[in-house]
Amino acid sequence: MSFFQLSLIAAVALLGPLLAFPRTWHLPMVLGQLLAGIAIGRTGLGLMDSSDPTFTFVADVGFALIMFVAGTHVPVRDKAIRPALGGGALRAAIAAALAAASGTLIAFVFGTGHAPLYIVLLASSSAALVLPIIDSLRLAGPKVLTTTAQVAVADIACIVALPLAVDPPNAPRAALGAAAVGACSLVLFFVLRRLELSGARGRVHAVSEERKFALELRIQLALLFALSGLAVAGHVSVMLAGFSFGLVVAAVGEPRRLAHQLFAVSDGFLGPVFFVWLGASLDLRALAGTPGMVLLGLCLGAGTLVVHGSLRLLGQPLPLAVLSASQLGIPVAAAAIGTQTDLLEPGEASALILGALITIAASAAAGSRAARTFTRDAPAPAG
Repeated sequence: MSFFQLSLIAAVALLGPLLAFPRTWHLPMVLGQLLAGIAIGRTGLGLMDSSDPTFTFVADVGFALIMFVAGTHVPVRDKAIRPALGGGALRAAIAAALAAASGTLIAFVFGTGHAPLYIVLLASSSAALVLPIIDSLRLAGPKVLTTTAQVAVADIACIVALPLAVDPPNAPRAALGAAAVGACSLVLFFVLRRLELSGARGRVHAVSEERKFALELRIQLALLFALSGLAVAGHVSVMLAGFSFGLVVAAVGEPRRLAHQLFAVSDGFLGPVFFVWLGASLDLRALAGTPGMVLLGLCLGAGTLVVHGSLRLLGQPLPLAVLSASQLGIPVAAAAIGTQTDLLEPGEASALILGALITIAASAAAGSRAARTFTRDAPAPAG
């Protein structure tokens, strides 16, 4: 990848802010960046090669950082999150039960034998996509908090379950990798909390702010990349490392200055690179020669929306229920693993991505609808 190509990525990623600029549209920046990647990637003009090692590595760094920031946005220290976690976990469990029935049916109809994979896909939610949408649209309130908890629980559970579903022979190794990441995250929590309580973190913060050292950002990035390296070595996605460490930082307490620095690094550069790479990696043209797989993708996308939309019966507002159905990392990881190991049928990987794109489009519309009711500065309803 050259500097000219990097300049192209930065330029086309501006489509995200351009589409999100009109407040009446209530569109998330993620949507524009994905569309930009599709336009210059395999499906569109072919100006960017998503298999380029440098492009892929920088995108992985962006993905880890996106998941880290998403984890820091979970209000772990908020007292209201405790009842929200219970409600969110219950909804995630009910969605998983509905996904079990729907995924089994889809696998039977299409005869792929990949029912476990479809179940994980239908039950999953993408914190990397949903939480930025919630943040950019300024959604708030108890119902939004419960939805946030539901998405976080479903995302973590599906990240752990994915290796078992898509590649059962290597599931024990992936389980050990996930356990190692979880154990290291727990150790980091106790270490960072001890430094916080002892005042050491505050002294470092004061020196860093006075001398412009950015020490906290440097230390957090070093820990994040070390945890991501452990995840890769353990055959686990960096999304688990990023999100777990984000939860740790949120539980200890994230300094406002560090949050601003992370925003600049993530939303200003590495995050857009990842979403453009994701769009560029999609080959939607491959579906043209496999109409059966097109139908499979449509069924997976519609099935995910039905599974999560059914939670409306439990009192969850429909826009938030549809928003929780948004998928990103799980389908991408499943397609990548399945393609590398030849476990998927021809066109099936693209079908997984098509299903994810359907949920992303629906989540954009749902976010726009939710912004009319759940924004922080929304007027109180009459009566």
